[in-house]
Amino acid sequence: MRITRQIQSEREPTIALINIVFLMLVFFMIAGTLAPPLDRDVTLIKTADLEGSAPPDTLVIHADGRLSYRGAPVADAASFVAELPEEQRAALRVVPDRDLPAKKLVTIGNDLRAAGAKRVILMSERALQ
Repeated sequence: MRITRQIQSEREPTIALINIVFLMLVFFMIAGTLAPPLDRDVTLIKTADLEGSAPPDTLVIHADGRLSYRGAPVADAASFVAELPEEQRAALRVVPDRDLPAKKLVTIGNDLRAAGAKRVILMSERALQ
């Protein structure tokens, strides 16, 4: 008497992987088309040439070395820092002019630190090109 075994073929796990990849493909195709495309006739504006203004609570250093705060002229860095409240001395924001020489900027920064500013943060413009 012979005992016969039925050999069961093992299913390949690649079918499940193909299903998952296909579902991900469909999902990203649908998610990628949620925002309608721009009209081809529309040309976006460029803001590179716009004149910016400094935030209100920043010390502005002009190209010739003059200091101003909220539009009013400032005599010198030491007297400016002495008049500031303690919370503004912790992080003093400075907006230097693009044409200000680097030596002058470093000198004014050192004067601000010597007068009691704990951190001097330089504000700049980020160019989106």
